[in-house]
Amino acid sequence: VQLQASGGGLVQAGGSLRLSCAASGRTFSRYASGWFRQAPGKEREFVAAISWGGGRTIYTDSVKGRFTISRDNAKNTVYLQMNSLKPEDTAVYYCAAMIGVGVTRGDSEYDYWGQGTLVTVSS
Repeated sequence: VQLQASGGGLVQAGGSLRLSCAASGRTFSRYASGWFRQAPGKEREFVAAISWGGGRTIYTDSVKGRFTISRDNAKNTVYLQMNSLKPEDTAVYYCAAMIGVGVTRGDSEYDYWGQGTLVTVSS
């Protein structure tokens, strides 16, 4: 599976962005998907994940109520809708995919990674 993340950019605090992760190569609907981020000088952290069918989602506490992960298997795409953005959300965001029916926060569980898209939130 090849993953291509897009949709990053510069936005003011309180604004919104929608990230997309387009997959190609194999049947994407068989893969759970996740979003991670890495801020400058920090380790990569989990943001959100969604099961292969879309029926289960999990989020890190700092984005609950502001971010929504979703997927459209017909389009082989996973989305991350980010609302009420804060400067601390500034990071490179990566999408990832894993074989299996569950969801997980552990980045070591993911088999495929996209190249990352930069999100910058100004105060």
